[in-house]
Amino acid sequence: MNDVANHARYRPGQTGGHYESWWLRANHPRRPLAFWIRYTLFSPQAHPQQAIGELWAIWSDGERRQLTAAKSELPIGDCAFAGDAFSVRIGSAQLSRDALTGAAQSSGARIGWQLRYTRPQPPLHHLPLHLYAARLPRAKSLVGAPLAVFDGTLTVNGETHDIAQWTGSQNHNWGSRHTDHYAYGQVAGFDNAPESFLEIATARIKLGPLWTPRMTPIVLRHAGEEYALNSLVQSLRAHARFAYFEWTFHSETDAVRIDGRIHAPRELFVGLRYYNPPGGVKTCLNAKLAACELTLTDKRRGRPNTPQQLVTAHRAAFELLSDDDHRHGVPLRA
Repeated sequence: MNDVANHARYRPGQTGGHYESWWLRANHPRRPLAFWIRYTLFSPQAHPQQAIGELWAIWSDGERRQLTAAKSELPIGDCAFAGDAFSVRIGSAQLSRDALTGAAQSSGARIGWQLRYTRPQPPLHHLPLHLYAARLPRAKSLVGAPLAVFDGTLTVNGETHDIAQWTGSQNHNWGSRHTDHYAYGQVAGFDNAPESFLEIATARIKLGPLWTPRMTPIVLRHAGEEYALNSLVQSLRAHARFAYFEWTFHSETDAVRIDGRIHAPRELFVGLRYYNPPGGVKTCLNAKLAACELTLTDKRRGRPNTPQQLVTAHRAAFELLSDDDHRHGVPLRA
């Protein structure tokens, strides 16, 4: 199978700033438990000799109300990112198209993983295809494996958890700078529609002292259809509002309407620091046990035209990125 969607865009020694991540996440089929694992390359602008590899991991236990986060950094010389295959190595941690192994450790927390996963669906492109080869936007993302199914073990501070048929995703993003301000969401299986998959973001970019309008691309796979409301024009027409810690959105064409809400309490978020290639640090608030309520109306002729409700109590991913490092009240753990 062609894994070009996951080939590294980074070229060793390049002087242009670059970040690139392959991240995987999954939820327990019924219980409020989730993991998030991220393999990252960071190369600061004009200083390729300072490039590093990063390993991130979060374990979210909604039953115990416990969040565990860990991060490790390694020199770029201890890493390998293939540009012609899906092969990522950071130290001894490895990621391929069907397996991942490794561990991250920081601030007294350690998370290790030995996992395999299957890829039941083709990649999902969050942006129109032609934009992936364009200079703008500077940050690009896709889902390499929607509805990926994971098996194996995850060990959190010495306690081993069996991962058996957990559903989630494998994802890939990259760019020369992080988007200035965004909300990001994903649902890999709703409680009442386990084969449906949602990918959404609301983002704005700062151009000098000015901010662009909010753009909200949405892609929903449901009941054998892919609803892609992600063109530039449609993303600008969409309406979305988000704050700590709730997000509402609406997008509509002549053929389809999507309305939704993603939300989670403050205590389910982990605060992370993301290095930005041009300089500085962005703050990411990361929750993997968020709730989502979505209404889909297919308005095409011959369709029932009855709104369909898709819901999940704790299977949504919800992330917020900004320059705010304290007003949200979420501890920064890694």
